[in-house]
Amino acid sequence: MINVENQPATPSNFIKNVITEDLKSGKVKEIVTRFPPEPNGYLHIGHAKAIWINFTLADEFGGKTNLRFDDTNPVKEDVEYVNSIKEDVKWLGYDWEQLRFASDYFEEMYSRAVLLIKKGKAYVDDQSAEEIRANRGTLTEPGQNSPYRDRSVEENLDLFERMRAGEFANGERVLRAKIDMSSPNINLRDPVIYRISHAHHHNTGDKWCIYPMYAFAHPLEDAIEGVTHSLCSLEFEDQRPFYDWIIAECEMPSTPHQYEFGRLNVAQTVTSKRKLKQLVDEKYVDGWDDPRMPTISGLRRLGYTPDAIRNFVYETGISKAYGQIDRQVLEHFIREDLKLKAPRTMAVLDPLKVVITNYPEGQVEWLEAENNTENPEMGVRQIPFSREIYIEQEDFMENPPNKYFRLFPGNEVRLKHAYFIKCNEFIKDENGKVIEIHCTYDPETKSGTGFTGRKVKGTIHWVEATQAVPAEFRLYEPLIKDEELEEELEQEVAGDINLSEVAAETTEKTFLDYVNPNSLQIVNGFVERNMKDAKPQDKFQFFRHGYFNVDSKYSEPGRPVFNRVVSLKSSFQLPKS
Repeated sequence: MINVENQPATPSNFIKNVITEDLKSGKVKEIVTRFPPEPNGYLHIGHAKAIWINFTLADEFGGKTNLRFDDTNPVKEDVEYVNSIKEDVKWLGYDWEQLRFASDYFEEMYSRAVLLIKKGKAYVDDQSAEEIRANRGTLTEPGQNSPYRDRSVEENLDLFERMRAGEFANGERVLRAKIDMSSPNINLRDPVIYRISHAHHHNTGDKWCIYPMYAFAHPLEDAIEGVTHSLCSLEFEDQRPFYDWIIAECEMPSTPHQYEFGRLNVAQTVTSKRKLKQLVDEKYVDGWDDPRMPTISGLRRLGYTPDAIRNFVYETGISKAYGQIDRQVLEHFIREDLKLKAPRTMAVLDPLKVVITNYPEGQVEWLEAENNTENPEMGVRQIPFSREIYIEQEDFMENPPNKYFRLFPGNEVRLKHAYFIKCNEFIKDENGKVIEIHCTYDPETKSGTGFTGRKVKGTIHWVEATQAVPAEFRLYEPLIKDEELEEELEQEVAGDINLSEVAAETTEKTFLDYVNPNSLQIVNGFVERNMKDAKPQDKFQFFRHGYFNVDSKYSEPGRPVFNRVVSLKSSFQLPKS
């Protein structure tokens, strides 16, 4: 396991090298970064990497990081998302220098747009979104100039002011930067920088009916806040020339520079916020915090810890390479984090009653069990044992195959923390299903007494029946079942760049056909008596079953609901450094 306290804050990487050189040369005196989410959904595992990079690099060099909401599209944004993002950043262990919003700067952004118009660098276009898209050209063909491209400065100023005054309907006009419709970089072909949207804004109310596009607003925000290193994922690389154009042509006094890193992609995991929202809206999951979701809140509810996530993103490093991480890597880090923290206890998920016929009726014996064999400091607990217990259905077979070492007629096994028991007979229901086993126990074989008279090959777990706590167990599989779709699923446009907010969404093959119908299995069983007071977010290792977390949404006093965080074992091993 990576111990963050004994490691450099970030591994060696190209951004760290740039920062080191910028400080050494005097180009910058203090490092300022920002984490700039759009409040149009919940944060996901990919954002955890961006958060870690921005906050940790700044802190490593004695700088500061702002949390800034790029709230330029009120149609898709909500205070719910703002609050969830703040909670997730705090939960991951980070604190921001300043809390800012793009909407804090709307007046200055408007003034900078007016400046562009006055310089002949922006114009009002009356074309529809479809016409703009059609005339934009392709990767091999240049775009076509808008028939409104040569409007006079005076006419553009008048129209832009009237756009702000609310004289025009949504989509009737836009403001475009005037750059080069034949540029090989499509992002420089007169991108839209303002659109009309008569929508209530969560921060500014109804003050505005025109809103800046993300690609226009973002560099201005960075410059206004004095950001020195604007860190973003690799899909923004083609946007960098426009980012620099905005800074220069809007005559910003501060000149941040953009650096791109490879985003974090996890196999069988969708991180498109639009697709995640679709899963929520169409009830494929029970909310943004559903434990099957790759959101930070979903991972938290599933049972992941901040340490596990931070160690995971540390291991992925910082580079410009595109790559996909196997889910087993993420699972490895939560196992490593919980193995010394989670108490070990017993739970029966598919109960089968066992009656120990030679154990005294009405007697309850208390046995000692260690809470974590790898962490003796966690101490011991007392567990009840009596004539009736529950074991797993799979731990008994009437006609077992070779090398089956659990219970079957005439065979003897060890009960974890207790005694040897031997199966003598069993009872079936009218359908032929085994519903009860009758066994005898050997009182000389009690665990901890040093008994060596004979050995058995099988050890099974159990729960005493009279004091067992009923529990629900939720067992999860990946939400997406076809790994070959990963590249297709992650082809999303970042934010509202590239006309995505003024253009109608294009029809594409739905990914919902690949949602795993078996991603959630709910079973009912029992846990030990000492689990009756388990609280939401308490974590345990259940013998043979894996690590589980008490669910924060459905658990009730006296009837806990456990989410399986991860199974106990995996073939995955981190490469040795």
